[in-house]
Amino acid sequence: MKNILFVCTGNSARSIIAESLVNNRYNDKFKAYSAGSNPSGEINKDIKHFLNDKGFNLQNYSSKNFNFFVNGEIKIDHVITVCNNANNEVCPIWPKENQIIHWDIEDPVIKLNDASEDKKFKIITDTFNNIDKRIKNWILNEKY
Repeated sequence: MKNILFVCTGNSARSIIAESLVNNRYNDKFKAYSAGSNPSGEINKDIKHFLNDKGFNLQNYSSKNFNFFVNGEIKIDHVITVCNNANNEVCPIWPKENQIIHWDIEDPVIKLNDASEDKKFKIITDTFNNIDKRIKNWILNEKY
């Protein structure tokens, strides 16, 4: 079992989507976590609603700082940043065996603020599908 940490600045949308996808679809080989460099403190309500509607249990999910994982008890095998801000910020020093990967995924939260319900669904679906495709491709190429 390999542990993956998805990192984004706010840890309220993209990293939460990625964490929930891995834990619901690939939990036989991977355990996913998520964190942010400047976490919002809560999962975006529209993202939460979307994932709950998909049948994903978010009961133990939260928006937290990546310092939670520094010198922690959880050995992280891979770190995947899902936004340019997190990729360009000073991240903690991870153990040498960790692999850091970057995916540039547009922030859906900014677009959700003034969107209609139909538009929100499309924005979140597009983000979800983008992340889902990247995870599938990455896992196909990952040796575990």
